[in-house]
Amino acid sequence: MLDKLQAVEHRFEEICARSEQPDFYADPKKAAAILRERNDLEPIVEAFRAYRNAQQEMLDAQELMSDPEMKELCQQTYQEAKQAKEDLYAQLQILLLPKDPNDDKSVIVEIRGGVGGEESALFAHSLFRMYSMYAAKMGWSVELMNYNDTELGGVKEADFVINGRGAYSRLKYESGVHRVQRVPETESGGRVHTSTATVAVLPEMEEVDVQINPADIEMQVYRASGAGGQHVNKTSSAVRLIHKPSGIVVACQEERSQLQNREKCMRMLASKLYEIEQERIESEHTGMRRSQVGTGMRNERIRTYNFPQGRVTDHRIGLTLYKIDQVMDGDIDEIIDALATADQAEKLKSSQ
Repeated sequence: MLDKLQAVEHRFEEICARSEQPDFYADPKKAAAILRERNDLEPIVEAFRAYRNAQQEMLDAQELMSDPEMKELCQQTYQEAKQAKEDLYAQLQILLLPKDPNDDKSVIVEIRGGVGGEESALFAHSLFRMYSMYAAKMGWSVELMNYNDTELGGVKEADFVINGRGAYSRLKYESGVHRVQRVPETESGGRVHTSTATVAVLPEMEEVDVQINPADIEMQVYRASGAGGQHVNKTSSAVRLIHKPSGIVVACQEERSQLQNREKCMRMLASKLYEIEQERIESEHTGMRRSQVGTGMRNERIRTYNFPQGRVTDHRIGLTLYKIDQVMDGDIDEIIDALATADQAEKLKSSQ
């Protein structure tokens, strides 16, 4: 590991020297890529240098322990430096884990009502609200792509982009089946019902990231429905794209023009095709076990929201929080942090 860290430090110093050259910004795209690499390497190098400093402090303290007057102070210094070195070593192990290349990307989120009829649609709306509030808290923006609501205010399906650097690194753990246990507003007897909604989180891909043959796409246009102003039901601005080889269907009706809706559909299609390709690669490498806390399958039950008991339980890591109101208002950092830590621990175990 130390050899690898020295190579990382050498590369970091090369980049720093290169960024100080007068012609560095002659190619803005290349410069941006190099600066991104520098930002990725910087925390590793800082931790490595702190690790070496702690190691040197241990050696210095050891040398001075022979002096009776300095022995007690040096022992304390030695123990503090030793603890710091151990902590930094553990930190460096995590920092050196392969980074998900999509972590910095924005995300496309798809929410669908599941089992439970109208109550599942109302829960799907609650999830849409939760993620929207979390995005606002993080300083990210929400861009609607497709939103079909119900008469009672539920959501049959909601497709939206959360635009923000690092959105995928935080939200990739949300894919799967979310279960709710609560008394529906339509329930007169006060009985607790169990309903579900599914969430899929995809890294947003550009068309350039995924090769799409235009001949493979069938485009359909139709009149938009739901809220949206005068253009709704007046013009055929909504767009549906069918990718014939895979059978994937994507739709968008939130923009006023066919062109804008088609552009959004193409972004969704690129992300879905990327997901299919990644799943194919994983299935071919049968020795690679899918991480239990990583980007889960859509049919995997991951979390329960129990309103009568005020608790939220993530089944993948056995975490239970008694703060359901705060969670539904977008306070999900504690859950995401715990999932990220468990994911890192699992990857670290696999690498060893």
